[in-house]
Amino acid sequence: MRSYELMCIIQPDLDEAATNGILEKVKGWIVESGGSVDKAEVWGRRRMAYSINKHREGQYVLLNVTLKPTAVSELERNLRYQESIMRHMLSTVG
Repeated sequence: MRSYELMCIIQPDLDEAATNGILEKVKGWIVESGGSVDKAEVWGRRRMAYSINKHREGQYVLLNVTLKPTAVSELERNLRYQESIMRHMLSTVG
């Protein structure tokens, strides 16, 4: 098991309930693959350096997760197909 940081930028026009639903879905994917979510920080709405899909702002979320290295590709595939997540970045910690 390895420690990772997962940064997601979610569409800014979603309400709080929809954003929480997306976060629960991502956490569910992590737990289903045998991992765990150690910490979740919602940074809120921030201005981006450049527009993505005609949005100048996004809702930033940082998750500290523990995952098997074999489960990373499946998680990234699920994140790519989630339309409300505009960008994501998964990197190892340590």
